[in-house]
Amino acid sequence: MFNLFVFILVFLLTAVLTEIVRRIAIYYKIVDKPGLLRKIHKKETPLLGGVAIFFVFFLILYFFQEKVLIGDLNWNHWLGFFIGGMIIIVGGVFDDKYNVSPFKQMIFPVLAILAVLLGGIEIEKITNPLGGYVYLDNLQFEFFDRVVFVVFSDIFLAMWLMGMMYTTKLLDGIDGLVTGVVGVGSLVTFIFTMTEKYYQPDIGFAALVLTAACVGFLVFNFHPAKIFLGEGGSLFLGYALGVLAIISGGKIAIAFLVMGIPILDVVWTIIRRLKAGVNPFKIADRKHLHFRLLDLGIGQRNTVFIYYALSFIFGMGAIFLQSTGKMLAIFFLIVLMIFTVYYLNYLEKNAQRN
Repeated sequence: MFNLFVFILVFLLTAVLTEIVRRIAIYYKIVDKPGLLRKIHKKETPLLGGVAIFFVFFLILYFFQEKVLIGDLNWNHWLGFFIGGMIIIVGGVFDDKYNVSPFKQMIFPVLAILAVLLGGIEIEKITNPLGGYVYLDNLQFEFFDRVVFVVFSDIFLAMWLMGMMYTTKLLDGIDGLVTGVVGVGSLVTFIFTMTEKYYQPDIGFAALVLTAACVGFLVFNFHPAKIFLGEGGSLFLGYALGVLAIISGGKIAIAFLVMGIPILDVVWTIIRRLKAGVNPFKIADRKHLHFRLLDLGIGQRNTVFIYYALSFIFGMGAIFLQSTGKMLAIFFLIVLMIFTVYYLNYLEKNAQRN
C-alpha cells in the first residue's frame, strides 16, 4: 500500500508541477517552434518539462530519505546524483532559451558525470559472460589518503552515462517516446530490485519514484504533446536511468536491454554519418528508426507503443535470464535491429523506384 501511495503522490505532484512549468515556459517564450527537419509538431510547444520531473523526483527522495539511506549508499552518493542532475537541468534550461552550440551543450553532461564520480559512485565489478567477474577497481589513485580516481571504473561509468544521456537526447523526436521508454526502464528496475534474490529497497524506491514521475509527465507529453522535455529533460532521464543501473549493483545488462533499440539506433546513426563523411554530433536528420516508422504511416502513438512493448519485453526477460542468457538476448536485439534497418532500406528503395 505504501508503494501505491507514493506512486499516486508522485504522479499527482508531477502532473501539477508540469502544468505550472508549462505556463512559465509559455510566459517566457521558451518554446519549440515547428518547421525544422526533425520537428514534426505543427505549433509552438513549451519546453522545460524535465524541470518538473527533476524537482519531484529529488523532492520525494529527500522527504522520504529514510527509504533511500537503508542500503549501501550514503548521503554523498545521493548528493552527487542530485548535483549532477541539477547541472543537466540548469544547462538544459539555458539551451532551451538560447539554443547553444552542440559543443557547449556537452559541457553540462560532462560536469554531471564528474559530480557522480566525486559523490563516490563506482562500479566494483561486472559479470563476465564467460564466467566469473571483471573487476574494475584494481587500479586506483589516492591523494591525502583518499581514493579520488578509480581508473577503469570511472572510465566505464563515464562512457555509460554519456551514452545513456545521448541516447535519450537523440530519441526525443516523438511525443511521449523518451518519457515512456525511461518509465518502462525504471519500472523494470523497480521490479528487479524488489525480487527476493536482488532485494534493494532503496534503489527500488528511487526507481518507483522515477516511474511515477514519468507517468505523471506523460499526461501532458503523450501525443498530441502539450509540453516537451526540453534539452535538460531528455538528458536527465537518460542520466537518471543510467545512474540507477549503476547503483543497483551494476545491472547494466538490464538497462541496456530496456534501451537496446534506441542505443543501437544511436550507434547506427553514428556509423551512418561517419560513412557519409559528416560529424555525427553536428547534424540532424530524419533517419532515426522512430522517424522511419512514422514515414511508413504507423503514426506517433503506435510507434511509441512499439518501443514501449519492446523495452518491457526485453527488460522483463533480462530479470529472469542468467549472464549467458542476457548476452544471447543482446545478440538477438542486435540481429533484430540489423534486420529492421535493412528492411526499412529495402522499403525506401522500392518507394523511390515507384
